[in-house]
This record gives sequence, structure tokens and C-alpha cells, in this order.
Amino acid sequence: MTISETSAAPALASFDTKPYGTAFVRYAAERLQVVCVTNDLTASSEADGFRERFPDRYFSLGMAEQNLVGTLAGLAREGYVPFYPTFSVFGTRRPYEQIALSVAYPALPVRIIGFLPGLTTPGGVTHQSIDDVALMSLLPNMTVLEVGDAIEARTVLEVMDDIPGPVFCRMLRGEVPVLFDSPMQFNKARELAVGDDVLILSTGVQTETTMRIVAELEHAGFEAGHLHISTLKPFTDPLVLERLRSARNVITVENHLVRGGLGSSVAELLAENGISTNFRRIGIQDTFTHGGTRDYLFDYYGLGEQAIKTAVEQMLNRRVFRQASAREMRHQEHNAAVAEGL
Repeated sequence: MTISETSAAPALASFDTKPYGTAFVRYAAERLQVVCVTNDLTASSEADGFRERFPDRYFSLGMAEQNLVGTLAGLAREGYVPFYPTFSVFGTRRPYEQIALSVAYPALPVRIIGFLPGLTTPGGVTHQSIDDVALMSLLPNMTVLEVGDAIEARTVLEVMDDIPGPVFCRMLRGEVPVLFDSPMQFNKARELAVGDDVLILSTGVQTETTMRIVAELEHAGFEAGHLHISTLKPFTDPLVLERLRSARNVITVENHLVRGGLGSSVAELLAENGISTNFRRIGIQDTFTHGGTRDYLFDYYGLGEQAIKTAVEQMLNRRVFRQASAREMRHQEHNAAVAEGL
């Protein structure tokens, strides 16, 4: 295996507090056309720093997301670049028709920043945006991004500068791991490891987990490739197709429904280019989800580390990973609950 980018070892990764919120204030200080509109989730979406620094460019419109999107469109038509940071489900599913007709159709430069995507919130079905990538990817003119660490959370703003139309970005908040040592690039897969025994494509929070698994595969003597995907639409980086052609086994890993997200995009790429290979999608199956801690939910719905390892072993037809003891698993579950304040 060849490691293509230097990155912090996941087990020892450092963390950055509120990387997006801090970067957004610096970004807006240099761009007077940037405004921020929220739906009563100012602190929860890391917009409080912007409100304190630029009160005349900040607007809190309450929990009326459909009307809020109309305001975004109006601001954009007047020459502003409006940012709408919120929980992902309130930035996609709730005002979907307004986004389609008032923002995507006229290709306005509106930026929707979706925090707590997928199963990263304990809030249950009303707050879990397990379908946001699918919904936003369906809209013509819409670009869809997802950050995987603090470096990307800080640098995705500059990426948006070169995108003339609307953007939806899945975002990480709070204490965010630092995994990479270079800025995010538009429509460029981040190659973290090269190998043809199995190729794993991951996005968002699943990249940190995948990095640990790939390291274990290397230790066991396998050549595993790993591509981190931060641009989900468009999905046209030629490196992805090149690596798919040479891989003997392909797995996608995402914090989203298996339909309509990264797994679907890879499946389409394989089919349209006549590539025959073993292929597995790790994600949420055809179900709504309930509340709980992140680790519990990931394990329950088949997105957790053990589910990925099982898929790898089935594809390689080999036992590769050491199985955690029941005591170790209880210890991990306890630590996860404590970390989430439960």
C-alpha cells in the first residue's frame, strides 16, 4: 500500500473547535457581500461569531424555513451571497420546493450549510437528514459537498468562491478531528492510500473510521486503496474512474441512505463504464431511523466500524481483523455515551 497524503493517525488525531464558525467570520470579513440568515439555530450552527462581528449582515428569521429560503433568493438577486447554516434536515427536506424553484432553478449563489447530517444527531427521525444528499443532488444547478475533517471545514468556504450557482454542504461542528494536511479541492478525490485488493470510497465522518480500517489492512499485508470524496455532485474526477478500473473489490461507506448518495454515484459510474467488480455499499438501508448515541446508531443500522470490517472480510474471503471482546465493546459503548453526555 502506498499512502498518497500525509495525515494524522486517526487514533491520535488532534481536534479543532468550531473550525467552520471561526473560518466563516474570517471569510466574511474579506467579503462584504456575504450575509448570514438563520432559523433560530444561531449557536447550534456556529453562526454566533458572525452575529457578534457583523450584526448588520445577520438575520434571524425564526422557524419558517420556506419563507427563509425566499429571503435567501431575494438577497442573492440583489447581489449578496447569503449563507444559511442550520441542521441539515431543516436546510433540505423542509423547504425543498422553495429551494428547487427559487434558488436552484435561477442558479442563485445561495450557500446552505447542513450541520448534524445523517445519524450524527440523537434527535430521531424529525432531525436526521438521512436523505439530504439524494434530495439536493437531484436538483439541476446544485453543487453538493461534504467535509471530512477540520481542514476541510475551514477551507470549503474558499472552494465555494469558484462555484457560481447554489451549494449544499454537509458540515461538521464542535470538536472536529484534523485528519488532512492540505485544503479541500473542488471535484478532486483525496487519495489517502493506493492498493487494488480492495478500494474503499468514503465521505464525511466515515472517512476517519475508514482510515483506521485501511491501516489495519496494511498491517495484515493487504493492499487497500482509500479515496475520500468531498464533492458528491458533480462526481466526475477522472482519478475515481481510474481507481475503480483497477480495483478487485469496491466498497462505499457513507452516513446516508445507500440510495441516492455516494454508493449510488459509484454504482452508476461502474455500470456506465462497463466495469465488472465486486461491489458493496455501506449505508442506511430502506428505513427510517430512531434516536440514540452516534456509535449506537451507526452499529444498529450497519454503518459502524464492525459492519465495514465484515464487508471487507467477506470480499477478501479472509479473516483479517481481531474481534473485540465483550468487555472491550462494553467499555467502548460506555466511553461513547459519556462523550455524548448520556
